[in-house]
Amino acid sequence: MDKPILSKQAFWDVDMDSIDYEKNALFVMESVINSGSLEDFRSIKRFYGDKKIAKTIINTKELGPKEVNFCCHVFKLKLQDFIYPIKKHSPALSADYYGA
Repeated sequence: MDKPILSKQAFWDVDMDSIDYEKNALFVMESVINSGSLEDFRSIKRFYGDKKIAKTIINTKELGPKEVNFCCHVFKLKLQDFIYPIKKHSPALSADYYGA
């Protein structure tokens, strides 16, 4: 199968030609869900399929609450399906980052 066509938006720090889309499936999924475009998301859905994404993404440690809820909605998952605790965003860190 041809590799998915993805923008640099989610992979700005990676040589996209060196990505092994099968070995690094979780990394690809996390990157697209966290930072990719809607077209990137559609592309990984076509490439991996909903079943594989749902089965793989529950092993993530890298998605925040918003992204996990999105995955739950799209892939018919429950929060309890995720193996690791959901990353919490630190309000103090956010306030410092935005200068509040």
